[in-house]
This record gives sequence, structure tokens and C-alpha cells, in this order.
Amino acid sequence: MTAELTGHRIAFLATNGVEQIELTSPWEAVKEAGGTPVLVSPQRDTLTGMIGDWDHGDTFTVDLHVSEARAEDFDSLVLPGGTLNADTLRVDEDALGFVRGFFSQHKPVAAICHAPWILINAGVAEGRTLTSVANVSLDLKNAGADWVDQEVVVDAGLTTSRTPDDLDAFNDKLVEEAAEGKHQDQTT
Repeated sequence: MTAELTGHRIAFLATNGVEQIELTSPWEAVKEAGGTPVLVSPQRDTLTGMIGDWDHGDTFTVDLHVSEARAEDFDSLVLPGGTLNADTLRVDEDALGFVRGFFSQHKPVAAICHAPWILINAGVAEGRTLTSVANVSLDLKNAGADWVDQEVVVDAGLTTSRTPDDLDAFNDKLVEEAAEGKHQDQTT
């Protein structure tokens, strides 16, 4: 990766049921680029990852409770997927407010797999071109988004990908967009 994230704080918003590889792979990409990843969650203390939708993975230490998190304290946001993770976060008002804060401040956001569900409920998907896991495509279209089936899509600072198979491209673009900083068209 050529982009440099030294001095950048990158929020990772997740909860129990996060697709583990969609948390750990971008996390490592941010660290390798010199950034500081911070795990934000509605869980206190720890959360449990999943390997697919059925198998429990590792336990991760939560750095900051979402009710105490403020978008202005971060340079960008990563939304890992996982069915349970995204389904829980999309109805959590603190999580949705946190997500909206990045859009209103024109900061880069990256979402993979089921995580675009969160974008729908945050009210930031309409009019955007993005991708997701295929079974979320109709929800995105119904929310007014232009869904495309591509490994990675960037729309004015919003980076999206479909599945863990797309992580290399997703990681490269999320680091690149984070390094670029604010995007004026990235808004609620």
C-alpha cells in the first residue's frame, strides 16, 4: 500500500457477530499504513467475532463505547460486515448517529458485505453508487442507491465491497480514501 495514514485515527464500528476477517484484515491494513485503528462498539469491554454466520471466532477488546464516540475525533470510519453485526448496528441510534457524523463532516467511510444495511438506516445510501453482498442489493435499491456488482466501488469518499473475497481491493481503497481526507460530496 502506498497511502500513508500516520497520525490518522480510524474508527471501526462493530458489535457481536462481526465477520471476523472483515474486521481483522482492514484493521491490519490501517496499521500497516501507519494509522491507529480504534474499536468502537455498543458492547462494553469485549465483543465476539464470527467466522461466517455460524461459528464463533475470537474475542476483541472494545476501545470506546459508541455512546461516547464522536466522529470529529476520527479521520475516517470502517464498517465491517457480518449479518448479526450489521443487523444489530442498523437499529442502534448511537451507532447511526456516529455514522451520520462522518458523512456530515465529509469524512471517508468504508463498508463491506452486510454493513451497507447500516448506511440505509443512517439515511446516507440514497443517491449513492455502491456495492454489498448480493442479498442486500434489493434493500439498497429500495433505499434509492445505485447498486452495482463490483469488487470495490468508491463514490466520493464512500468505499464499499461485497464479501471477504474482495478484501484486498477493499483494504487498498479504504486506505487510499482515508489518506485523501475529506470529500466535499461525502454528505448526508
